[in-house]
Amino acid sequence: QVQLVESGGGLVQPGGSLRLSCAASRRLSSINAMGWYRQAPGKERELVAALASGGIINYAESVKGRFTISRDSAKSTVYLQMNSLKPEDTAVYACNAQVVKFPSGTYEYWGQGTQVTVSS
Repeated sequence: QVQLVESGGGLVQPGGSLRLSCAASRRLSSINAMGWYRQAPGKERELVAALASGGIINYAESVKGRFTISRDSAKSTVYLQMNSLKPEDTAVYACNAQVVKFPSGTYEYWGQGTQVTVSS
């Protein structure tokens, strides 16, 4: 089991910045991948950024150059630094963790989500 607790959402003006945090209940080295997803009203959930245990990082095209995913292993925490925010970044952001267990398969865990609103 992995419990994920997010923080850092809120209201910000266009062009502003926010940093989201996702604290995991176990060591990041025991988690195969962690990522941030978002879902805006009326839209499907989409991957924003993902960080795999081998250091591989992926970003959605829409956030490349503006968002940065990082981790602090000592704190078992993954961050999403969001700069140059746009109104279209408004969504509920949720943290995801994937743990691969042989031979059972891949287990997914989700945080409760945090609202990010970009508006003037």
